[in-house]
Amino acid sequence: MADLAPPALGTPAGLAAEATVCAQLLQTVDRGDNLVLKERLRDWSKQLCQR
Repeated sequence: MADLAPPALGTPAGLAAEATVCAQLLQTVDRGDNLVLKERLRDWSKQLCQR
C-alpha cells in the first residue's frame, strides 16, 4: 500500500476540483434541483474564493 498517492485536497489541483464540483452543483440549484443545498453551496463557493 506504500504506492498510494497523497490526498489532493489542499493542493492547487484539489482546489480546482472542488471549485468545479461546487459550480456544477450550483448550476443544478439554478435549474431548480438541490434547493435544500443552496445556502451551503453558496457558503462553500465563498470559502473557495477566499483560498
